[in-house]
Amino acid sequence: MNSSSDENYFLSQLAFCIERGKVNSSFRFPADMIGQPGVEELLSELLSRNISPKTILDDALLTGMNRVGEKFRDGKIFIPDVLISAKAMNTAMEILKPYIVKGELKLKGKVVLATVKGDLHNIGKNLVRMVLEGGGWEVIDLGIDVSSEKIIDALKTNEVIAVGLSALLTTTMLNMKDIVKDIKNNFPEIPVAVGGAPLTQKFADEINADLYSPDPQGMLDYLNNYFSLN
Repeated sequence: MNSSSDENYFLSQLAFCIERGKVNSSFRFPADMIGQPGVEELLSELLSRNISPKTILDDALLTGMNRVGEKFRDGKIFIPDVLISAKAMNTAMEILKPYIVKGELKLKGKVVLATVKGDLHNIGKNLVRMVLEGGGWEVIDLGIDVSSEKIIDALKTNEVIAVGLSALLTTTMLNMKDIVKDIKNNFPEIPVAVGGAPLTQKFADEINADLYSPDPQGMLDYLNNYFSLN
């Protein structure tokens, strides 16, 4: 193989390891890849060949996580699969962190995520965070039981370009209305996405949210499309 085909081979293998959740050669998952090189080895090989961190992020890491998000959306994989892929992606981003700090690698932008006031459920929000981070976005996760004041403070102190709100209960989802209103009053240019088991498109329209998505991939797709056009 020439150097270009070598590079493409290692990039495609790295994307596959992200998709399957193969962290390194000693990692025992997935069972059919035991002993094979994983994210750590392939990333080290690419960096030793002076492949740019941006090329690695765009052509391998994001490619692999996009496949994960699409499969999860389509019901082809499930939450444990997403979690194991996220572990592999987090491993890769830890290795690339020095390049982000030095400014050689830039993420797409900052997004605030929060489970709304009164709601203590975070599984859905955490899945969205993993998918967004895997898609190249920096996430400020405010946690659970979050008031509009806390969100507004985060927007004032960070260069945030979007907000995602989550709720699992029919009672707490009603709190989204006032939170969306407060965000829009203070930052009308920032789009707000909402999600959670009891939500519907009709409810999202009623509270003036910019996006309703029943799955994490929907918010990633929205951000990628919205900010590529603006």
